[in-house]
Amino acid sequence: MSSGPDYQVEISGIQGHSGALGGGAAKAAGVTGGAGRPWIAVTYECCSVYSRVYRNRDGTAYEGKCPKCGKTVKAAIGPGGTATRFFRAE
Repeated sequence: MSSGPDYQVEISGIQGHSGALGGGAAKAAGVTGGAGRPWIAVTYECCSVYSRVYRNRDGTAYEGKCPKCGKTVKAAIGPGGTATRFFRAE
């Protein structure tokens, strides 16, 4: 687990409102809603559905899958990035 803030994530293969985030780092605040694991919001373009993507138990990444087709997405936690909390998986 990184020693930096837990709201910084590196996301490859996901687009935010500012364009593709490729191999660079992306910062997204992990929203907890009071209690529980932090999450980011992802819209899956494959099935036009929205889902929360939760931080894994190791605290190394946000991991989830499309609720309709099962396409997986993984956002590694890392330094730098953007303040975007909502992403699109294509």
